[in-house]
Amino acid sequence: MTVRVLVVDDSRFFRRRVTEILEADPQIKVIDSAENGVEAVSKASRLKPDVITMDVEMPVMDGIAATRKIMASHPTAILMFSSLTTDGARATLDALDAGAVDFLPKRFEDISTDREEAKKMLCERVRAVGERRNPARPTMTPRSTFSSTRPGSPASSANDATPKATPAHPSITHSSVNNALKKGQAKLVVIGTSTGGPVALQNVLRQLPATFPVPIVLIQHMPGSFTHAFAQRLNSACAINVREAQDGDQLEAGLALLAPGGQQMIIEKRTGRDIVRITDSEPGQNYKPCVDITFTSVAKLYPGKLLAVVLTGMGADGREGAKLIRQDGSPIWAQDEASCVVYGMPAAVVDAGIVDQVLPLDAIGKALSEKV
Repeated sequence: MTVRVLVVDDSRFFRRRVTEILEADPQIKVIDSAENGVEAVSKASRLKPDVITMDVEMPVMDGIAATRKIMASHPTAILMFSSLTTDGARATLDALDAGAVDFLPKRFEDISTDREEAKKMLCERVRAVGERRNPARPTMTPRSTFSSTRPGSPASSANDATPKATPAHPSITHSSVNNALKKGQAKLVVIGTSTGGPVALQNVLRQLPATFPVPIVLIQHMPGSFTHAFAQRLNSACAINVREAQDGDQLEAGLALLAPGGQQMIIEKRTGRDIVRITDSEPGQNYKPCVDITFTSVAKLYPGKLLAVVLTGMGADGREGAKLIRQDGSPIWAQDEASCVVYGMPAAVVDAGIVDQVLPLDAIGKALSEKV
């Protein structure tokens, strides 16, 4: 299958550079380019590409406004190019809010110091989101909207209705799920995700009440300059408290701690308390933060009393850590294929035969509230 791409950027040099990189991949075809948002909206409607690579800052109409218009009229997988700055983080989160599925640094050396590796990663990302033919999906919403329609309130009944469940993986039975986790048994929820994760995490966390009774640990593949702004965005959208984790933080009920980008997060017991430890990544650790590293650290601390959830994302990060969690008697949940932006990480744990429940994204938050 050939992924058809529209390249959007106000720089002729950058458009040509991206086109050359993508065209070198036999599974990708650049069908056209655009130099501003207005042109992008028009060409997206006419050409119907599988993927649009979109710059944020452009004349006439910026990338965020263009993304919003495209997603409203003909939903398309949009991959944003972003600067790794505080302002770039906020703009990228706004673009994800508007409907973009993922982002990459605009400076290719920020993707990888190896130029060929950076080119390979760009093509892999375009293929992954393009092959999904990504549909319209939920976006981030402010806390003010959430607070007026929180689960259980009269105004929330229509919006919070549980969608029809998709068929489970053949090896999964409801009895095995019930035996794996009794109500109130979990003492920690840990969630790992990557591509498509920012919106997926918001979708899950905003369904949880402020009184959620256990701590939550979040691992999202994201640059270090983004995670602080992302935690603030999640905190504004949810009833629970969310913040970027710091070394020495203590796990608390109703608090979700987001692993800082560019580093690794483990949980360890000190003087009877469960404490966050933030460490620098070691050579050879491709994911920063890495889901496997955090999952592995909690497996022995919470045998049989942990719930791990694997959401949308490329690759297989989380599979090895999930195996240890499962071996120690705790259940693994995975997002279903239909609701994933990229069905990579969830597929890895499902195919490994260690998943207790497969759920559509919109049902995960409610299931957490009911089980935990």
